[in-house]
Amino acid sequence: MNLGLFGLEGEERAAKYLKKQGYNITCKNFQSRFGEIDLIACDKKYLAFVEVKLRKSDKFAEAKEFVDIRKQNRLKTTAAIYLDQNPSHLQPRFDVIEIYAPEGVQTSKPVIHYI
Repeated sequence: MNLGLFGLEGEERAAKYLKKQGYNITCKNFQSRFGEIDLIACDKKYLAFVEVKLRKSDKFAEAKEFVDIRKQNRLKTTAAIYLDQNPSHLQPRFDVIEIYAPEGVQTSKPVIHYI
């Protein structure tokens, strides 16, 4: 399985999930020299910087555990760059979407946790 496609599939499923929750996707894969933010989404109150973690299972560790302090610091720095380039009146927030897809991209109904 192509791991790049697996990750992109996770981001697409996460974007669809957020849209169903009333969010607008303002940016996908925002990059800076410090890192990348998978999705940036907003509703009427928040601007959410979303890290998407797609795994086949949580047997080794929960997906959210891969957003360690180093990753969090890179996300904060990259979010600050985004906000410098795209000022917003919305309250910024950092979210994680865990997606568990036991059959990979063939999983018809993955389990999604929005944190």
